[in-house]
Amino acid sequence: MTMYLIANIEVTDDAWVPRYAEHVHEIVHKHGGKYLSRSGNITTVEGEPSTASIIALLAFPTMEAIEAFASDPAYAEFGTARQAGSVSTFHVIDDSDAAGTIPYLPTG
Repeated sequence: MTMYLIANIEVTDDAWVPRYAEHVHEIVHKHGGKYLSRSGNITTVEGEPSTASIIALLAFPTMEAIEAFASDPAYAEFGTARQAGSVSTFHVIDDSDAAGTIPYLPTG
């Protein structure tokens, strides 16, 4: 089952960004992941505006692949730098469709 990692990142010190962008892409690929989007073009259509500077959407083949990426020693220094220079929230969702499991949503 495909798993999606949604990273909301509010950059507070951009010193980490160039090295992160240069190296993390290959670590993601090493674990079967693929960037679907990395964008700072964020438009809020409902609710409070996001404070994120960038939102990234990545696809991984399994939750285990995401966990392997996140715990990879090769990622550690980049993750630490990102955490120090941003306010980040990572969410994981699967590719399931809640329709049919919630009474008010029709099966699609």
